[in-house]
Amino acid sequence: MAPLITHLYTADPSAHVFEGRVFIYPSHDRETDIAFNDNGDQYDMADYHVFSTESLDPAAPVVDHGVVLKTEDVPWASKQLWAPDAACKDGKYFLYFPARDKQGIFRIGAAVGDKPEGPFVPDPEPIRGSYSIDPATFVDEDNQAYMYFGGLWGGQLQCYQKGNDVFDAEWQGPKEPSGPGVWALGPRVARMSDDMRQFAGEVQEVVILAPETGERILADHHDRRFFEAAWMHKRNGVYYFSYSTGDTHYLCYATGTSPMGPFTYGGRILEPVLGWTTHHSIVEFQSRWWLFHHDCELSKGVDHLRSVKVKEIWYDNDGRIVTEKPE
Repeated sequence: MAPLITHLYTADPSAHVFEGRVFIYPSHDRETDIAFNDNGDQYDMADYHVFSTESLDPAAPVVDHGVVLKTEDVPWASKQLWAPDAACKDGKYFLYFPARDKQGIFRIGAAVGDKPEGPFVPDPEPIRGSYSIDPATFVDEDNQAYMYFGGLWGGQLQCYQKGNDVFDAEWQGPKEPSGPGVWALGPRVARMSDDMRQFAGEVQEVVILAPETGERILADHHDRRFFEAAWMHKRNGVYYFSYSTGDTHYLCYATGTSPMGPFTYGGRILEPVLGWTTHHSIVEFQSRWWLFHHDCELSKGVDHLRSVKVKEIWYDNDGRIVTEKPE
């Protein structure tokens, strides 16, 4: 499977269907001399490009719409424009992005544009009450939007165990709760305001349950617990929350009956690929379902130089995601 984009390095693809085309909102990897570390400093991204295509046929061209936002455009940001997402509501297009503020703490920003390809004008301050990384926005059928976010270790999610407004610097770095009987930290979710630029209510923790016990997944279950890369899609009335397990390198999913959760673990949708991180999106296009992800094949294994790929996925009769077409 060849990368969709080969003239620059792209990762963390958020794919959406707007105006009959697939638009891809990835992060932009660049060369750096920063050594690999578990805090993620080697991911030194500084701007965003938007890409689109009218077909996911391998021969179809992918259009690079150029730089739509860069660090110096964002008054509150200092560095590391990591994995973004986008949304459309009431004729406006929104780009959501994490970045470190002037104190080195990750916040989430919003930018608005008139077209899906941008450009996007950022708000002067981050979303109030936002923290950590990897925003993913889902607009439900009733037009209510939700933002999911969070990432462990370098993403700083573990620094908020004392509350959504309490940053505990002692937990910075490659740390997370552990030990027998300790629950895994969950991602976060908040309803969005009508204008899509603020949270409309309190940030809540998303609960992911183990199907065997009906209880929360444990922190030491690294092959199932949430690490980063939240994504939400809906099919046949079922909400599918998917995510990366980080240090065990799986993409997994869980299902529920409400966009706020709880969700019950359902299985894996991608096995480990070349490279440390796994980050994805799932979208329906032309009556087929597609998984966008990335790996380091193009850079021959250089961890911070990744490339976006896409593959088809399916559902069985019970609504489980499968990676081979059912008979």
